[in-house]
Amino acid sequence: MTSNSDFNEINEAKACMDNIYDQADPRPYFRELKKLGYAIPNEAKPVFQKLIDHLQQRQEGAVKLLDLGCSYGVNSAILKHDLSMSELYQHWGQKRTTDETPKENVEYHKRFFANLDGPEAIEVIGLDVAENAVSFAEDIGLLDKGLTCNLEAQPVPASAEEELSAVDLVTSTGCVGYITEKSFDHLLPTITRGRQPWIANFVLRMFPFDTIEESLSRFGYVTEKYEGQTYVQRDFASTEERDQVLARLSDEGIDATGKEADGELLAEFYLSRPEKEAAELPIERLFAA
Repeated sequence: MTSNSDFNEINEAKACMDNIYDQADPRPYFRELKKLGYAIPNEAKPVFQKLIDHLQQRQEGAVKLLDLGCSYGVNSAILKHDLSMSELYQHWGQKRTTDETPKENVEYHKRFFANLDGPEAIEVIGLDVAENAVSFAEDIGLLDKGLTCNLEAQPVPASAEEELSAVDLVTSTGCVGYITEKSFDHLLPTITRGRQPWIANFVLRMFPFDTIEESLSRFGYVTEKYEGQTYVQRDFASTEERDQVLARLSDEGIDATGKEADGELLAEFYLSRPEKEAAELPIERLFAA
């Protein structure tokens, strides 16, 4: 069984981007992501779209999505506006005046996203510890609601409970490992209050999912891994990072041949649903339909 100290040790193998993750201006963050070929939102997009389409067929109104580790609203931009990472890199990489005020910067990006074709019928709540990133994504309209809290250390704020209890789908594309079962233990009593939303996590292969899966099972969830599928997260930031990750995978008995050994961090997909729903439509049939 994985402990928090195990997650901390595994994280030491990864390059640290804390210095650019929570700035008022997202451009340095996107420049670094582009250098690393950060691709997981693209990889996750068709998977999330499949889940959203299925949920839309069985309910009225917009699907309400909670994106864990939302940063500057990347997943929301891609899903709401049918964008790609290449298009986002192009947008965030524009050379613009250096004497622009923060307010002018926000207004520019707000106009850009507002002028795109009509967004998909989803509402996105973003949750992250990065206050500047969440505020920026909310200010420019990518997040319908932004929440800044550290669920590893504190419960869901009382002010957010009603909104989170109406969530239909919980997503993450890279925060598992930074968050553990502690976050899910704090989150699950709130999001399962009125319904049992589907919970969709992309998890780097070097991070075990067992403790989170156990927490989910206590709330009536069955977790399925989409077997045989891997998804590119990004390139390795350095030879040192590559060597440390490969060593970690080897320690876990995971064969990296033809996968991480070729130079990219890879994730796997886990879908957690109420037991009855998982039995009626197993994950392989869901994605084959």
